[in-house]
Amino acid sequence: MHPPLTLHRHPMCAEIIEEFQKCHADHPIGKFFGECTELKIKLDRCFRQEKAVKRKANFEESKKFKERLQAYRKEMAQKDI
Repeated sequence: MHPPLTLHRHPMCAEIIEEFQKCHADHPIGKFFGECTELKIKLDRCFRQEKAVKRKANFEESKKFKERLQAYRKEMAQKDI
């Protein structure tokens, strides 16, 4: 199973998504018998890579947010004293 194949949500995998959808359109019965399996494997790998990139970016963003939050808390603690 894969996430919805919308191009705007998966820009890194847009080319593979289009090929996969074309394969399904060209082989309406063959898709059930493995005609598009190779593209499906490529698509799964691409989604994993895309997720890893997003995960890393989110982690970096959360680190920056935590640093700002700690600095703010420290500043507020100093004002209370």
